[in-house]
Amino acid sequence: MPMLYKILSLLCLPVFAIAQTPHARIKIDLDRTVGTIDKNIYGNFVEHLGRCVYGGIYDPGSPLSDEKGYRKDVQAAVRKLNPTVVRYPGGNFVSNYNWLDGVGPKSERVPRLELAWGTLETNQFGTNEFMEFARSVGTEPYLSVNMGTGTIEEARRWVEYCNVKEGPYYAELRKKHGYPEPWNVKYWSLGNEMDGPWQMGHLNAEDYSKKALEAAKLMERTSPGIKLIAAGSSNYRAGADPDHWNRTVLNELKDVIDYIAIHMYVGNPDSNYYNFLATPIVLEQRIKLIKGMIAEAMQTANRGSKDPIYIAWDEYNVWYRARGGEAGRGKRALEERYNLEDALVVAEFLNAFIRNADVVKMANMAQLVNVIAPIFTSEKGMFRQTIYFPLELFANNVYGQSLDVFVESGVYSTDKFSLGMGESTTRQKKVPYLDVSASYKDGEVFLCVVNRNKDEAITTDIQSQNGAFSGDIQVTEVNGPGIKVSNDFDKEVVQSVAKPAVRAKGNTLTYSFPPHSFTLIKAKILK
Repeated sequence: MPMLYKILSLLCLPVFAIAQTPHARIKIDLDRTVGTIDKNIYGNFVEHLGRCVYGGIYDPGSPLSDEKGYRKDVQAAVRKLNPTVVRYPGGNFVSNYNWLDGVGPKSERVPRLELAWGTLETNQFGTNEFMEFARSVGTEPYLSVNMGTGTIEEARRWVEYCNVKEGPYYAELRKKHGYPEPWNVKYWSLGNEMDGPWQMGHLNAEDYSKKALEAAKLMERTSPGIKLIAAGSSNYRAGADPDHWNRTVLNELKDVIDYIAIHMYVGNPDSNYYNFLATPIVLEQRIKLIKGMIAEAMQTANRGSKDPIYIAWDEYNVWYRARGGEAGRGKRALEERYNLEDALVVAEFLNAFIRNADVVKMANMAQLVNVIAPIFTSEKGMFRQTIYFPLELFANNVYGQSLDVFVESGVYSTDKFSLGMGESTTRQKKVPYLDVSASYKDGEVFLCVVNRNKDEAITTDIQSQNGAFSGDIQVTEVNGPGIKVSNDFDKEVVQSVAKPAVRAKGNTLTYSFPPHSFTLIKAKILK
């Protein structure tokens, strides 16, 4: 150990990138599985906010749009991104939204003052337009009902409109609007962030649970078999009690809900790269805590044939530049422009979902277009932001069984984050340079590795415990010339790049992960 490192360790000072980066090891054991990876962890989110809908996915009159007003270039990019489930219409927007305002002849739709983000909502895009968009890009729709200013009957009627074929009033209304067949929406959330005082119709945990329970009863009786997602805590501000909220919601709704929804955004306002690259550790810590709460609630649940309650991480992303003030409201709200380090953090989020595949069964990056989004448009075109590429690689490759991999790599220290490796406050908090997940399906292993080290490559022995590697091993990398590099129109510097295939020797593959990179390795293993 270098003398400087020893001195800093003894003084209990943050070491950051000074820590050693020795030769690393990753062990893959096909018999050590965590759970089945659910396709719905590769979801996304569309909200009536800024230019996500209008000027994003929907832009009537644009030469880039089809005859119905959907942006064709955006549709093509979304299909390649392969979002498996898309949440709509909010978000904060939904807590003052009446779905009836957005259906029927467009000439008869009434504009409303939109209170969450400070705009005028024209209601020219609503339920049926979203359903058509979802079908056009091959994604599953996921609707959020208004548990703020809305009523439980309003929620039930929306389910009837979408899911009942014929007979009752709202099913017939859908048919009158030109859609004879039901949409058969499977996923429904019981409100959005209802623990947050910023939410219109904000409730305490007990009152929310009572309202959500009655809404769930009406909705499920209207369309048996739908999946219901409760609003978990999103308020981690000083003075809040997210554990009380989550425990109350789980205990009161344990017999009826299928998921509990959690949200998290991270940022790098202090431009501290190593702190920022460690932020997904907090997400994983919250997963472990809520998993324990679910297990506690399940002990006294009466769920019949229902699966256990799972976690839906239905809002997550990097968000800190376009937040608050003028950047947080209006028609150009939340237009975050992403760089390489943001893409690495997104890859770490996805790694965390894979490592916790037994309990995380849905995740939705917020949002799809323009608003803290992987796709960014103008009147003349679009480009894919840096965060597009890790999500695209995961969503098009990583399925099957999540593997409990062994990782041994160098570590670094921060002044905020750790993996709980220290035994007391007198020891340094340590974060591994390599962040790793792995999956196995049909004889192939997909290894997802983020090298957090900003300056050094990490040579790593990847060892198979069950059999030999076979054939060429495919490698795809997301990287760039520096951590602050961004994409722009006609300038996608950060992309997924196929690297030369490599060969393994028996059960060991040695690979050098470049600094500040995300790498996807696809390899066959012969048992």
